[in-house]
Amino acid sequence: MKFVHIAVTAAIAGMAMAGQVYAAEDQSALAKSKNCLTCHTVDKKLVGPAYKEVAAKYKGDAKAVDTLAAKVIAGGKGNWGQVPMPPNKVTEDEAKKLVTWILSH
Repeated sequence: MKFVHIAVTAAIAGMAMAGQVYAAEDQSALAKSKNCLTCHTVDKKLVGPAYKEVAAKYKGDAKAVDTLAAKVIAGGKGNWGQVPMPPNKVTEDEAKKLVTWILSH
């Protein structure tokens, strides 16, 4: 019986991890489809900051998702240099998904 419990627990954990991988792939595909990766990369500054830099700056900030989603939608200037980020044609839900993915780095 113990073996069955261990096997079931391992299967559930594997499914949860697979779900996280698929969610990350969906968000990565969303970033590509919205042209985010034209100006940003995960690990180095391009035109805009690297997603790892953004994640580090906002680590522990409970309002980060809402704050950054609003910036993704409206655009912004001055937080990462003088090159402005233009407004993006994304829904609020899409912006929050993108920001959640960015902050996971």
